[in-house]
Amino acid sequence: MLDIFVCEDNAAQRQTVVNIIQNIVLIEELDMQLTLDTGDPYMLLEKVRTSQNTGIYFLDIDLNSNMNGMKLAQQIRLYDPRGFIIFITAHSELSYMTFQYRVEAMDFVLKDNPAEVKVKLRECLLNAMERHTLQTNKTHKVYTLEAGGRKISVDYDDILFFETSSNIHKVILHAKDRQIEFPGTLKELTGALDSNFVRCHRAFIRNKNNIKEVDTKNRIIHFTNGETCLMSTRMMKGL
Repeated sequence: MLDIFVCEDNAAQRQTVVNIIQNIVLIEELDMQLTLDTGDPYMLLEKVRTSQNTGIYFLDIDLNSNMNGMKLAQQIRLYDPRGFIIFITAHSELSYMTFQYRVEAMDFVLKDNPAEVKVKLRECLLNAMERHTLQTNKTHKVYTLEAGGRKISVDYDDILFFETSSNIHKVILHAKDRQIEFPGTLKELTGALDSNFVRCHRAFIRNKNNIKEVDTKNRIIHFTNGETCLMSTRMMKGL
């Protein structure tokens, strides 16, 4: 998942950008979430410091602060070197500064043409999603599923276990930071996953790499984020 950040000191303009972005994410069914919109560059930096996901940053250049958008981008790069930075501004003459500050901006969007802004923001979001997916697939093994019309990729390292859903022919993926229900069966998953994923119960497949503790007396597996799943007596020996 990609986190979206918007930093614009003009509240009305910021809300316009946020509305456009949220509509695009919804229509295109992108695996992204709006994490923060603010006029305060320091508030954005504080959020970036604790973020676990790669970000997409839509930044105004003139923020009426002692930190402008270019300097903010430089600071963002320290915490998120793979993030996607897009400048939205009314000052086309400042585009050259993206090279001067060496922030590797993805794009430079001018505010003076609202119709063009929508087109450019859509291009940026789609491009960022495509590049992020390609990069993730190269550096991490991922499981890709379809849920609610969206294709979602989750790192194997982030998956705790899969659980049979109470909804027929559906499975729930339990990751470190979210749960996703999607069509499928545990039988189908058994042949699709690698050797780290093993059936431990008729209703569960667990990722051994994220197990924190095994309670053999009560047949409960505890995972690193505090979640638990059941373990059958028959499959305890294999575990």
